[in-house]
Amino acid sequence: MDISGAVVLVTGASSGIGGATARAASRAGARVVLLARREERIRQLAKERGESVALAVPCDVTDRVQVAAAVEAAIEKFGRIDVLVNNAGQGLQATVDAIDPEDFRAVLELNLVAPLTATQAVLPQMRKQGAGAIVNVGSGIIWSSLPGSGAYSASKAALAKLSAIARAELADDNIAVSMMFPSITETEFVRTVRGDVAGALKMEGSSGLVPQSPEGAADTILDLIRSGAEQADLVPEEYGGTLKS
Repeated sequence: MDISGAVVLVTGASSGIGGATARAASRAGARVVLLARREERIRQLAKERGESVALAVPCDVTDRVQVAAAVEAAIEKFGRIDVLVNNAGQGLQATVDAIDPEDFRAVLELNLVAPLTATQAVLPQMRKQGAGAIVNVGSGIIWSSLPGSGAYSASKAALAKLSAIARAELADDNIAVSMMFPSITETEFVRTVRGDVAGALKMEGSSGLVPQSPEGAADTILDLIRSGAEQADLVPEEYGGTLKS
């Protein structure tokens, strides 16, 4: 897909990979729709990019009604939706015996159910247009078995399987569904995990991995949009990915 002129909807657009993706898409000529709960941040980003080509929609993506309203607002302003980037997510650090079921449910709602409902919300418009691209942001952690990461890893592994099946189901509609697996990234993510924040920071610090820039992750997401490839990753080979040292 040619990103120039496309309408790209990004969830979790207030910071990190989401914010970087919105900026990168805008620089590539896209019109961007910014979804996040932190209204001030996305409104500032929309102002930065130019409000004629950027729309900020405050939205809790775990609320299906809010997501539907955000999609309607995007179509009303720009007339179409070409790309959905399901980026919003949260971590959960806890050993299996200490996982709070309510925390686990919340993470599954955000990391797994929300991408599904956002996909369902944009599909009618993409089918009407005869084309579309959906990129789901996963995590390279699913290729490891790190103590304390079970709940988060499970949510992202399930998203990967859901994406693979959606890709097969939507191919005839000319809608490409792709997965992007980042590695440790320089964002506020690890400090906002549910459960044991100190444990998450310790695990990240002892991983031996050098944190990557959100801009690099954004560039990889844009490459997936352009190519329609099934997946891409930024995970070193020794951790199960394809990134060469």
